[in-house]
Amino acid sequence: MKREIIINSSFLESRVALLEDGSLAEFYIERRQSKNLAGNVYKGRVTRVLPGMQAAFVDIGLEKAGFLHVSDFLGGVEAVGSTADVIFDEDVDTEPLDSAAPSVEVPPNGDESEQPPAGESAQLAEQPQRRRRRRAHAAQRSRIPIEQQLKRNQEIIVQVAKEPMGTKGARLTSSISLPGRYLVYMPTSSHIGISRRIESAEERARLRSILTELRPAQGGFIVRTACEGVSRRDIQRDIAFLTRTWETIRKKSEGSGPGATLYSDLGLVLRTVRDVFSSEIDKMWCDDPDTYSRVIQFVRTYMPRLRGRVQLYEESQPIFDHFKIEPQIERALDRKVWLKSGGYLIFDQAEALTAIDVNTGRFVGKKNQDETILRTNMEAVDEVVRQLRLRNIGGIIIVDLIDMAREADRKRVSEALKEALKRDKARATALKISELGLVQMTRKRTRESLEAVLTDPCPRCEGRRVVKSVPTLAAEVLRGVFREGARQPAGEMLMVKVNPEVARYLYDFASRDLETMEVRLNTKIVLRSKEGLEGAAFELSHAPAAA
Repeated sequence: MKREIIINSSFLESRVALLEDGSLAEFYIERRQSKNLAGNVYKGRVTRVLPGMQAAFVDIGLEKAGFLHVSDFLGGVEAVGSTADVIFDEDVDTEPLDSAAPSVEVPPNGDESEQPPAGESAQLAEQPQRRRRRRAHAAQRSRIPIEQQLKRNQEIIVQVAKEPMGTKGARLTSSISLPGRYLVYMPTSSHIGISRRIESAEERARLRSILTELRPAQGGFIVRTACEGVSRRDIQRDIAFLTRTWETIRKKSEGSGPGATLYSDLGLVLRTVRDVFSSEIDKMWCDDPDTYSRVIQFVRTYMPRLRGRVQLYEESQPIFDHFKIEPQIERALDRKVWLKSGGYLIFDQAEALTAIDVNTGRFVGKKNQDETILRTNMEAVDEVVRQLRLRNIGGIIIVDLIDMAREADRKRVSEALKEALKRDKARATALKISELGLVQMTRKRTRESLEAVLTDPCPRCEGRRVVKSVPTLAAEVLRGVFREGARQPAGEMLMVKVNPEVARYLYDFASRDLETMEVRLNTKIVLRSKEGLEGAAFELSHAPAAA
């Protein structure tokens, strides 16, 4: 499978696409006005303690107070894995550095699309419910009530585990995790974890030995898959960098007031390079020279062997047009998704649940009804997982498959679903297909879905459906103007008329993009608003350039 990372950068937004054999598998976007918050560390102030919910609200300087559950607070009991359960995506085997401490399992996040080896991938889906309940009850009994640990106006250091979503504030944790290229440092833990993707027993033993020898007096580590085969010196450098980062956070906290940002994770582009770019990626393309320079500097420092795979895109055609990504993003917002056979999926998203309906559509099969239904369901589960990744859908997911009469067919479809989930880096669980043909799933969610990022509730239908947000429309207008302007003779003035809201947004936030476009097109661009223009529609007219 050919895998490529495509990076499109502008002053307005940065967009990253992961392509698998030319198909859009994952898509990320970060705007200058709304930076990523997950992973940031803040000095917070407790505003309310709720014994009935065993939780507290913490002011971290954002519009809404963050939510801190007792299971995510390191008080009288070490909440091993609480941050990892929320922030990190990859299953790891962890064991105590202190032999007296209990052995646990912690799933980390931010690593490449890594899954457990064959035979272990179904562990979460098939884990007995009784065992999970016993663990939860044991953890509950060992916790000190939150009202005995936190008081109003108390100052604490917390990390954002989940972005604010909709009406909810950020989910917080006091179990800090600081990601590096090869390791994740957990200064509030005392455990070591190794990615299950590292299968060699000898390599696991080597890494465990190095970490045991080099680890500082305080803290634990998660060994990321990228660490496989890495030298002792590189591991030592990563440890030194991460421990220095934690010391900087502590010192900054001492002189800061509540609401201060103590640590910010990397921006989208460099975070993608750190977490996704690996030997499994064939090429990484950047269309902005400044972004390309920052990426090259990062790669030379942390992964010099991959330097030759980073390329600067210098064609006149916009990079997402060249790789045919724009139409795929548009389709990712559609409610209906067609299957190659002629069947289709229907996506209905609510706040906490997504329902996916599978239909045969135009597909009538060739042999008999059972074969037609089996083929449609087999194709559907693969596409469902692809769409979950692309749309970043999390929470509870119900897939309504077409009813299958044969148990053997249900088993085949269930196995196909488990196989497809191996490609998803987000932790997901799927129960067996019910007698009604339903698959109940959960998928971890740490940020907004693609629909929530790119769209707003439609004002005309009172939110029953959605329309594209003004920032999304403004970015589309810029790309459209550049596309059309490149076909026009240079030297003439280009008059662009757009929707008034889009025009205001471009005036406020896209002046540098317009200046860059004028230089590249050798054309003066004049922006005007026009009532009646919808969405990303715009009108172009030409006039001789002023003397």
